[in-house]
Amino acid sequence: MPRMLDVSDAVRAEIGDEEADRLLAGENAPGSYDCTSCRTPGDSEQERTSTVLFVGDETAVLAFAHASCLPSQVVQVTEEQLQGAVRSIDGVARETTAGTPQHSTPEQAVLGVTSGLVLIEGELHPALVVEPTTPIVRPGTTGAGDDFLPLLIEQGFLPVTELTSVPPVLHGWSVLLAMGQLHAVLQPSAAGGQPVAWWQAHQPLQVTDGWRSAANKHQQVLMFAAPVGSIGRQPREDLLRDSLDKSAVRGKLVGAALPLAGT
Repeated sequence: MPRMLDVSDAVRAEIGDEEADRLLAGENAPGSYDCTSCRTPGDSEQERTSTVLFVGDETAVLAFAHASCLPSQVVQVTEEQLQGAVRSIDGVARETTAGTPQHSTPEQAVLGVTSGLVLIEGELHPALVVEPTTPIVRPGTTGAGDDFLPLLIEQGFLPVTELTSVPPVLHGWSVLLAMGQLHAVLQPSAAGGQPVAWWQAHQPLQVTDGWRSAANKHQQVLMFAAPVGSIGRQPREDLLRDSLDKSAVRGKLVGAALPLAGT
């Protein structure tokens, strides 16, 4: 039976016309599936379904998502991330509590990224809090100082003086939540074309069911950033919120709402 599948040109180019046509005809596509984004059941015979191809260094995995959660797309990941995604598909993914930081190593510094739910205007919003482990200076300059917040403001993030309203959406940036895990924060490419990773997890970051549910409900994630030493590793969401409030009052916080990747 034909499936209600979306196969993007990028996915078709990777898997080939024959395989894409077999999927659309229902030969190789499952009827029911667990959405690779929200992890809830889907049915490609009853609702629009996206094909999402995760491509690693040596292997690739084809997954399925509600079209309302993710568009059909090709996602470049490391081989380690892909193996983690395969374990997630097999149902071996582990959950961690909010407040568990995940680190990556960009050229300039190590960024600590913490996930948590933030209550704003009576509603819970999924948030990522980014704090470097060392001061970040403007590329090409030397000496003391910390240009982390000014650099983000130049990218469109806005100063946050109090957490009483949701910050505006920063178009062009996005958060890649796939296979129920956080993979990266994406920014526009300077050369145009596909977005590039501003931060990418060494291994997909596990998020709680509540965080993932809120992200799919709002179709966006709030990102807050503060200079080194402002937030710290907070083990609980109430402590994380307290640190955010204090950083905002001190003028040491910027933020934006980032759409889920591809939406």
